[in-house]
Amino acid sequence: MISIPHKAKQFVVFLVKLLIVSGAFYFIYDQLAHNDQLDWKKFTVLVKEKANFWGILFLLSFSVANRYLEILKWQNLVRFIKPITIGESTKQVLGALTAGIFTPNGLGEYAGKALYFDKKKTKKIIFLNLICNGIQMLLTIVFGTIGLFLLGYENYAITLIVAFLIIWAISFFTKSIKIKGYSIEKLFIKLNEIPKEIHAKNNILALARYLVFSHQYYFLFLAFDVDLPYLTMMATIATVYFLASSLPSFQFLDFAVKGSVAVFFFGKLDVNEWIVVFISTLMWFLNVVLPVVIGSYFVLKFKPKWN
Repeated sequence: MISIPHKAKQFVVFLVKLLIVSGAFYFIYDQLAHNDQLDWKKFTVLVKEKANFWGILFLLSFSVANRYLEILKWQNLVRFIKPITIGESTKQVLGALTAGIFTPNGLGEYAGKALYFDKKKTKKIIFLNLICNGIQMLLTIVFGTIGLFLLGYENYAITLIVAFLIIWAISFFTKSIKIKGYSIEKLFIKLNEIPKEIHAKNNILALARYLVFSHQYYFLFLAFDVDLPYLTMMATIATVYFLASSLPSFQFLDFAVKGSVAVFFFGKLDVNEWIVVFISTLMWFLNVVLPVVIGSYFVLKFKPKWN
């Protein structure tokens, strides 16, 4: 077996880290510079007109809270394997976010977090990350379905509920069937191995995170003088997040996907299309771009276990 010199390994790792960070920044720049839907002159004028120090600080606080809750979620779940500090959890969450920005549905996050642990723990880390993202997706589905009901799309909501019940019934009757050694029954056994208090805390933090980013969206609409009843606005936001999250996408295209779905639903409420696009872009910038900028530092500082 050919042994790769230590210096050569260091150089390869440095190149990989540089490619990840460069790729992340390129994709961000490309989307912001070449998005035909954005009229930057109009956007600049409006921001200058509406922006003030306290308003910007208020909206930024939601972005900080959003990521901080995700960091707490990850710290809470990982203590099933070993306790980690807030600082370690921050490095892992933001570093993995940067690594996953140009992978489908952020799949790179799974590999990114696993790199911070011993290879023998890779499967457990991927499983914990699945739980971390899974509860967030479940809340998005629940609130999205409620949103569809409130907006008058009862047929779609009922169809989703029926589809869920069918999937649940099929899962129940086929839970013992194994595919490559895995089964639904085994999945539930693994879930039950995690203490209930960890699950409970994970659920509370996920709910808090959902409320934070959905209300950030809400306050952005208020800042742009969109005057709609609270329940109508929140139901539309919940529906947009649910349907947009159901579509396959890349993190760097997140605002385009959510923006397109948002334009459709908010358009039915007579909200100006370009305002919806700008708000979707701002949400992406505040909750993806800024954390990726910080995460890039952690990627560049990352040291493999053998180093």
